Amino acid sequence: MSTSSDFRVSEREGILEFVFTRAEKLNALTLPMVQGLWDAVQTLASRKDLRVLLIRAEGRYFSAGIDLNSELSPSFEITSPTEFRRWYRNGVGSMHPLFDEIEGVEKPVVIAHQAACLGGAFEMSLSCDFRLAAKSARYALPETALGGIPGSGGTSRLTRIVGPHWARWFIMANLAMEAERALAVGLVHDVYPDETFESDVWSFCQNLAKQPPETVAAAKLAIELVADLDRQQARNVERLTVSGLVMGEEFKTLMGAMRERLGHKK
Repeated sequence: MSTSSDFRVSEREGILEFVFTRAEKLNALTLPMVQGLWDAVQTLASRKDLRVLLIRAEGRYFSAGIDLNSELSPSFEITSPTEFRRWYRNGVGSMHPLFDEIEGVEKPVVIAHQAACLGGAFEMSLSCDFRLAAKSARYALPETALGGIPGSGGTSRLTRIVGPHWARWFIMANLAMEAERALAVGLVHDVYPDETFESDVWSFCQNLAKQPPETVAAAKLAIELVADLDRQQARNVERLTVSGLVMGEEFKTLMGAMRERLGHKK
């Protein structure tokens, strides 16, 4: 698989692993790192044998956010809000398409924070399906101190995940959060001891990779849909999703095997 001085990509057991390795620069994100991750997401989407993407990092930071000297940092040559919004959505250096792709790919994406996760890297994490933390991890969005708000999902996705109550903590008060509190408020799914973090994360991904792929894909889409619907329409999404699944070969094969194990007759 592809490698770089700032990241490496490998695969095993149906899990595609993308690792930030720019530890000497606190894994501050650059355009090549973002493009490398984009390629990994495309690889995940296109290959049937890959079931899960795991994003992690090495060093004393998961990431300090974007490298302010890289193309990911807005140019001062942009002179109007309209021009900035156009760049923000799809200009060279915009991370929005990557985050949308992570959110939209019909396979699970896991991100594992062994240490501090800040700014743009935090926003990247919010687009992933699962966020796992070591006890040493912490989270912050420093954009407020620089005169802005998090605009790559750090406001919209964060509020959707933890609600306005804790979004205010990060954005308005510009305060950090340790891993245990992040678990309590629903920002991360689990917190593991530092000593066993890598093996615990891998075990989680192994279990995820064993789940039926069509079911996981449909579940990812359905969960996103029902989050923004009223009760009745959400139930309709459930009915549509499950009816499509039970008519498919995956369900018939798995249910048939279960019935056979239980001794049921056809």
